Amino acid sequence: MMAASTALALALWLLLPPVKVGGAGPPPIQDGEFTFLLPAGRKQCFYQSAPANASLETEYQVIAGAGLDVDFTLESPQGVLLVSESRKADGVHTVEPTEAGDYKLCFDNSFSTISEKLVFFELIFDSLQDDEEVEGWAEAVEPEEMLDVKMEDIKESIETMRTRLERSIQMLTLLRAFEARDRNLQEGNLERVNFWSAVNVAVLLLVAVLQVCTLKRFFQDKRPVPT
Repeated sequence: MMAASTALALALWLLLPPVKVGGAGPPPIQDGEFTFLLPAGRKQCFYQSAPANASLETEYQVIAGAGLDVDFTLESPQGVLLVSESRKADGVHTVEPTEAGDYKLCFDNSFSTISEKLVFFELIFDSLQDDEEVEGWAEAVEPEEMLDVKMEDIKESIETMRTRLERSIQMLTLLRAFEARDRNLQEGNLERVNFWSAVNVAVLLLVAVLQVCTLKRFFQDKRPVPT
């Protein structure tokens, strides 16, 4: 009977929507990723809302484009410059604790006049709101009688698994970005190798034809023909 109660409570905790305690609060900030094309000589900025007293991790990477570099800046909601990097291929930065408001992320390619860049970036939040939701679940589904297996241990294990799975997804996304950058770099190298190989073959053929014509001219009989 106690095992059945435990299974029922766990199923409710996994399937039912979270219960808000003390009124409806703001929705949690979701992690996000984005890939965009930054034209030559242009600067593009993005704004991301963040809650107070949380952790914000920003990762970016230039996937394609000559030089694989870009200028990056990160500003706080108060306009304070937190990060400034010049002509970097990638970077990882953490802001902790965050301020409530909109953070400004800017990618600048104004130093390049002809080459556009393909840029990937990802935002990862670690908010305290998750802990508050867990407390709401505890009040909603914890039975009055004592259980053989503690609900707190079950919830802690599930939260640990969820956190590790989310981190694994983020790492896989970052690895896909690395793979895309390497593939674009290899394809660009292959195109350059093929082009210069074709040029070398054409030059060799031209030199061979000129050598044959020159040798034929040397061995031609230039004696006058008798009449």
